[in-house]
Amino acid sequence: MKTLTINPQFVKDEDGKELGVFLTKSDFDKLLEELEEYEDIKAFDEAENRTDKEFIPYREAVAEIKKQRSK
Repeated sequence: MKTLTINPQFVKDEDGKELGVFLTKSDFDKLLEELEEYEDIKAFDEAENRTDKEFIPYREAVAEIKKQRSK
């Protein structure tokens, strides 16, 4: 896995307390991409570790996903 390099800029109040963070659009996009990859890995690992191993046929799964999206 590659190392994520970003350059955050911290926003501080007059007492030096950190209030927020600014990221460049490029750094933000990189961070989102890494987060999405992490979520995919986590979902895969959770599916692999399921004990019930009940599977839904592909066409049925696609139909269910489309049904959920249309709500």
